[in-house]
Amino acid sequence: MARGKKAAKELSPKEKLQQAFVPAEEQPYPIPENWCWAYIGNCYEVTSSKRVHKEDWKDSGVPFYRTRELVKLSENGYVDNELFIANELYKKLVADYGKPKIGDILISGVGTIGVPFIVKENAPFYFKDGNIIWFQCKGICLPEYIFYLYKSNFMSNLIHDMSAGTTVDTYTIINANRTMFPLPPLAEQKRIVTRIESLFAKLDEAKEKAQAVVDGFELRKSAILHKAFTGELTERWRNERGADKWLTSTFGKYTNSQYGYTESATQEPIGPKFLRITDIQDGVVDWDKVPYCAISKDDFEKYSMKQGDIVIARTGATTGKSYLIADDVKAVFASYLIRLTMKQAGLIARYLYYFMQSPSYWQQITEFSAGIAQPGVNAKKLQKIELPIPSVDEQKQIVFVLGKILRKERQAKEAAETVLDQIDTMKKAILARAFRGELGTNNPEEEWAGELLKKTL
Repeated sequence: MARGKKAAKELSPKEKLQQAFVPAEEQPYPIPENWCWAYIGNCYEVTSSKRVHKEDWKDSGVPFYRTRELVKLSENGYVDNELFIANELYKKLVADYGKPKIGDILISGVGTIGVPFIVKENAPFYFKDGNIIWFQCKGICLPEYIFYLYKSNFMSNLIHDMSAGTTVDTYTIINANRTMFPLPPLAEQKRIVTRIESLFAKLDEAKEKAQAVVDGFELRKSAILHKAFTGELTERWRNERGADKWLTSTFGKYTNSQYGYTESATQEPIGPKFLRITDIQDGVVDWDKVPYCAISKDDFEKYSMKQGDIVIARTGATTGKSYLIADDVKAVFASYLIRLTMKQAGLIARYLYYFMQSPSYWQQITEFSAGIAQPGVNAKKLQKIELPIPSVDEQKQIVFVLGKILRKERQAKEAAETVLDQIDTMKKAILARAFRGELGTNNPEEEWAGELLKKTL
């Protein structure tokens, strides 16, 4: 293990070599025979920058990086920097203490610790002392190998264990020097990086496609609903049956509206379920998580919900969001909701509910809320919303077709979301295998990696 300069001079070459390797009893897991467990401090010159005071920070000049900038650089390869230091100060610091070279690695050391960034160009920059650790390359490790190593769960867990007990997560120069890691031969490091990047590229391609499915769900849903309520979706069905022409009517002709019940919610089961705006998430209500409320028998009769009722958010950012009561549940609705109930034949509740997700409905809701500081819609305005009314038979057909199409779209979205959730897990699994020598890239006939350390020590 690396020591201070004075201690290093007192060690013999044999002693230095012995301390360069992790003792067998401390090695976390087995690795190929031509690999070795080593310490970062023997493979890099580990240091940091010269201190730069806050009063030296400028609005222009040479970019100055802290942990937050380093994290963005690691993730994206670039950062919109906000802090700088004067060119004159930068030149003095570089003259006195040097600067990171291509192939050097910077590691975040405070807060979000262990995030790596490889220096890949000679563009001038400087970084915050202590917050960022500087690994100066000795040629033993491929920078990309160390980069992916620090992205692995093994390294993340290791350095966080080192930080245990500190108020703020801190990865110090001392801890960096003492950090153990699996060191393969240089040629194997290159093969590992190539394999990782190849596998990651395929996963990133799958992620891009899955993300496109997720991102496009609302757009596809909106287009499908537009076709449904302009007659395009059932045009063939209508022509085959000679169905009646569509009429245009209003919510007020077919529905009654009612404001909800005012009471405090409680987790104690002292009454019926108490449905609030926040309980409606992505068109779904998890009734097990809906709280309860106290209510009299008369008020329960007045506000209790039945299958086929539709509740609508009447204020705030979710104004216009609706939910169709499809479950047989003992529940009442809160005051920030408006309930619609059918008052005459000719309009099917689920047809109305689908319409309330369409572009036409949302355009009218937006118009009603325009010019209001707090978005909202009242019962009177709801009654004025216009909607197309086909025959009841065609409404049933629209509900059937929409249910089938939207169900497939939701299934596709959920499958894509599952893929997105799995990709990061798969990347972590690839990295775990990579640093155990399990990617099938190792050549056991290559020289033992410890010879690399012998040459430098």
